[in-house]
Amino acid sequence: MAAEQPPSSSSVYATNHTPAVLRTHQWRTASNSAPHLLPHLRPNMTILDVGCGPGTITVDLARNYVPDGSVTGIECVSDPLIAAREHAASQGVKNVEFLVGDVLDLHRFKDGSFDVVHAHQVLQHVSDPVQALREMRRVAKSPGGIISLRESASMTWHPRFPGLDKWYSIYQRVAKARGGNPDPGSHLLRVWVQEAGFDRSKMTSSTGTWCFRTEEERAWWSGVWMERVVSEAFVRGALEAGVCKGKEELEEVREAWREWGMCEGGWFVVEHGEVVCWT
Repeated sequence: MAAEQPPSSSSVYATNHTPAVLRTHQWRTASNSAPHLLPHLRPNMTILDVGCGPGTITVDLARNYVPDGSVTGIECVSDPLIAAREHAASQGVKNVEFLVGDVLDLHRFKDGSFDVVHAHQVLQHVSDPVQALREMRRVAKSPGGIISLRESASMTWHPRFPGLDKWYSIYQRVAKARGGNPDPGSHLLRVWVQEAGFDRSKMTSSTGTWCFRTEEERAWWSGVWMERVVSEAFVRGALEAGVCKGKEELEEVREAWREWGMCEGGWFVVEHGEVVCWT
């Protein structure tokens, strides 16, 4: 069956929801991916989780942070929502639902429907992030509604394998070729928020990191990227963007990920920019 998708999906995602991609996203929790939001939550709040993917952050929020409220997760395609619903059921979490929806057109939700609208690593994959923010603000309650955002800002690692430098260049160039904005958390996120009309006096900014450095963490992180860089979607995107000559070049990148994963003392850091806005 073809994936359900709105006719005007905003997504310019440079890959798809392969098992390796889902494993990457399923590692995410509210504590490791939305720490900037958690102090502002109350048990009875309603939350819209935009770009929820396989729902691990969504379910964590519903179970542990708003147990007397509810969380709605939306994703632009239905594929990852199968895993999201299965995860919620396995955890016995009932105050959560998952729907197909496009952040550029949240027409199914009335103005002021949610106490909180949350998006993690979403705006970088959206064709019009400013319009997305306007829609997110529209469906947040006013006054006092919260919009919580987190986007990658940079990535760095040790040792500096040339193959990983090539991977990062390909990753960014493919995203830009598809109309995305890779790593906007360093500067673009605050620009977009202001262009969307949020009051600068009613927002806070912070940074956060993921760091993969133990033997187990390196094995997991390198393993998922060894799969992702030779996946059909990644190869196709790289070829269409003209940033590699063929899959053989990406096989070399895959081998660099393998070598990095086996390096004792190696580490990989993803830095994020975080913004919380109040309506």
